[in-house]
Amino acid sequence: MDRTVRTIEDVLTLLDGLFASPSQSGRLATGDGKDFWDRFYTDRSRPVPFFVAKPDENLAAYLDQGLIAPGRALDLGCGAGRNALFLASRGFAVDAVDLSPVAVAWGAERAREAGVDVRFLCGDAFTLCATELSGPYDLVVDSGCFHHMPPHRRVSYLSLLDHVLAPGGHLALTSFAAGEGGAGSELADTDFYRERELQGGLAYTPDSLRWIFSDLAEVELRRMRQEPTDSALFGVTFLWTALFRRHAAADTSGHAHPAGDLA
Repeated sequence: MDRTVRTIEDVLTLLDGLFASPSQSGRLATGDGKDFWDRFYTDRSRPVPFFVAKPDENLAAYLDQGLIAPGRALDLGCGAGRNALFLASRGFAVDAVDLSPVAVAWGAERAREAGVDVRFLCGDAFTLCATELSGPYDLVVDSGCFHHMPPHRRVSYLSLLDHVLAPGGHLALTSFAAGEGGAGSELADTDFYRERELQGGLAYTPDSLRWIFSDLAEVELRRMRQEPTDSALFGVTFLWTALFRRHAAADTSGHAHPAGDLA
């Protein structure tokens, strides 16, 4: 007889286990584990749009518009490092973390070839938060990590932001968009635990993102713009892009008014 729950982290770990066992179809119940992502990144020749070393169009726009400025940056779920390399080339000191050693090795290889300095770390960001990812970071970038987490891990995610994001710092988030032309599963949170599958990732509405990140001020929230294949930037319209700002220590003005175009 096991009695394994004493802390909130014990509860979260227990819930993680619901998504770690094989499903009835024989597939893994979730595509978010290290083994899945190692297999995903092993064949670099596959025509995966974000395998190309292009930064997200919204991230480039934030810099061009002066919404963010160079400083310390953390790239969560960095994959092969396309956004991390871009930020380093624009003057950021970048830490980049991913579960997959295959992805991290690819990113480090790209950094060497590009002649930029990125500190790549392999592991669980929630665990590394207590040691390697000490912050404070002026910018946290998440292009596709958040929407691959089960609902209960939003608690850990918000705790991580609270720990590492500097006052006045920004979260640049990209996630699956619910609705017409969107991507990801639109199941209710409860149903993911009944199904015990994340179904390729969770879709979000603008209102759900605003609610989850309501402790931060919204700077912009919009659809990602489609970029042509010959563009130097990555852009597909089935994603939301959002920029949120942590209130400065003396800022008690409340949330900013939405500035983005949701079309």
